Amino acid sequence: MTERAPDGYLLDNRQPEAGDRFEALADLFDGSTFRHVDRLGIAAGGRCWEVGAGGPSVIRGLAERVGPDGYVLATDIDTSWMTAATAPQLEVLHHDIAADAPPPGAFDLVHARLVLVHVRDRERALRVMVDALRPGGWLLLEDADPALQPLACPDESGPRQQLANEIRRGFRRLLSERGADLSYGRRLPRLLRSAGLTDVRADAYFPLTSPAGTALERATVLQIREQLTAKGYATDTEIDTHLANIATGELDVTTAPMISAWGRKPGARPSQPDGFASGSVAAE
Repeated sequence: MTERAPDGYLLDNRQPEAGDRFEALADLFDGSTFRHVDRLGIAAGGRCWEVGAGGPSVIRGLAERVGPDGYVLATDIDTSWMTAATAPQLEVLHHDIAADAPPPGAFDLVHARLVLVHVRDRERALRVMVDALRPGGWLLLEDADPALQPLACPDESGPRQQLANEIRRGFRRLLSERGADLSYGRRLPRLLRSAGLTDVRADAYFPLTSPAGTALERATVLQIREQLTAKGYATDTEIDTHLANIATGELDVTTAPMISAWGRKPGARPSQPDGFASGSVAAE
């Protein structure tokens, strides 16, 4: 979940608000992520690679599922927030999915959430992840698609909601300027098939309002405040007003749809003790 920019990070993991963002993202999306992981059949003894892990929540969940006889590799270009997750079966490595060679070994599951949408060389990154799968292994990619739903407040019922949407438009401009593909999520099923994967399925999760969504909006705005004002996308007064509106707890702030897509590498399916159950997977 690290976002990389050519001139530095837009959402820098070294900022104090990064921890708040990771907690909010976990509250919002871990349930959906592990619904997919569990349906793919992750079990004791499995080998998993979490790409661009960012925070500790997903790697903790994977480590619990594979147990002491399994293995979870967690990689990112900034591993500082992953130190909160510890387990004998967990290894944390510095790794750039867009530039570095794949790690050794083959994996039953490779997962990335909110990673590829921000990577400039997405084609190479996808190829590295596919190559890291063992025959029968699963690739699960999850990325937002802000172009499908670009608003912070879809119910634009008044000035507070209009201001939130204007600031969200500034955020989207900043992302685009740093190479993010704001319509990448919808292409994931086609890209997985083009990469040679089979049994491809996808769905989307779209939380409309929640305390976690409010917390994510606040942390994100605080992290990008200087960039918003420097580009003229928002003034300090507008940002202060928006933060005050968020603090009331009455602003229904949402996220872009999170699109999850998964596919299987052709070959023999792993047996249950190796980490995955047999049988195909269908979207709910």
